[in-house]
Amino acid sequence: MAVVINGSGTVTGLAVGGLPDGTVDEGTLATDSVTAAKIPASLENTFVSGRKNLIINGGFDVWQRGTSFSESDNYSADRWTDENSGASITITQQSFTLGQTDVSNNPKYYLRWAVTTGNDNSRITQKIENVSTFAGETVTLSYWAKHSSGTLPTGIKTALRQNFGSGGSPSSVVYTYGSTITLTSSWQKFTQTFTVPSINGKTLGTNNNNSLDVSLGWQDGTETAAYTIDFANVQLEKGSTATDFEHRSYGEELVLCQRYFEKLGNPDGVSGNVFFGITSATNATSARGPRIDFKVTKRATPTIALTGSLYYLSGPTWQSTAGWETTTQFIFGSQTTTGGVAGTAYTLSTTSGAGNYITADAEL
Repeated sequence: MAVVINGSGTVTGLAVGGLPDGTVDEGTLATDSVTAAKIPASLENTFVSGRKNLIINGGFDVWQRGTSFSESDNYSADRWTDENSGASITITQQSFTLGQTDVSNNPKYYLRWAVTTGNDNSRITQKIENVSTFAGETVTLSYWAKHSSGTLPTGIKTALRQNFGSGGSPSSVVYTYGSTITLTSSWQKFTQTFTVPSINGKTLGTNNNNSLDVSLGWQDGTETAAYTIDFANVQLEKGSTATDFEHRSYGEELVLCQRYFEKLGNPDGVSGNVFFGITSATNATSARGPRIDFKVTKRATPTIALTGSLYYLSGPTWQSTAGWETTTQFIFGSQTTTGGVAGTAYTLSTTSGAGNYITADAEL
């Protein structure tokens, strides 16, 4: 029996115990009868279409450059860089104990940020491509953190930073700071809601390097004592509610990271040769090719660097990557050689052994 409400408000057809099982379709639900005002605020962020977490590698699964770093102002875990002024930092990949329940969603890794000499203006940062991201909107940052050792400085907090790129206006970045947090030796989930400033009236630079930056572990004080903080499952999403961390497979996360940085060759310490393709000598002192395609189109034309060495199988002596043609999609070799024979084909390969690779860097 159908549930009917007549003109006087009398309800008929309602079974004892509640509404009968079934579906509400367009024939029984009045047009526009469910409005935003009728949806509880707690559910606003649960109806998400597509990717919700704008942080790439928020679970710290991808570490193409290595798993231990003691440099300043450089990338460590993919898409994450440490920024500091006078502090000494060590960043390492750490593994969760299998089956742990301290941090939800079963993460595999976390990032350990060890400040061996403290200073203000130190933090880890991810630069999200495009400063217009979330401009004028409300966003929520969530992450897990704990204090592992040492004496914490005054005022650890988070911040958003709008960077309008080289030549943009304003030339100085625009900061929006979160409130300070109280860390303990146990994992805790922290959330911070921000209103991202509008970019109305601002001007972008011309180098395509504008960004919205997310910083964790910002130190307010100038104390110099050593301390260590661990971070896990970082997420930035639209709205005022922090939802569960969005898990993506390692393969998907790696592809997202490779838009900004990629290794080609023997990046993981595996011994052996990697063959890049066939080239030919144009004369005794020069060779052309091969074309080496990137796995993922880069954000911008990348900077190419070589670790270790390459060589031509049974061919001329390989010199360097100088003169290589570079695009966002591939490298095309062109270099000076010695001992080539014009018109002869040669195979370009990494030198046998671990640690011989090419990097393509298109980070912001």
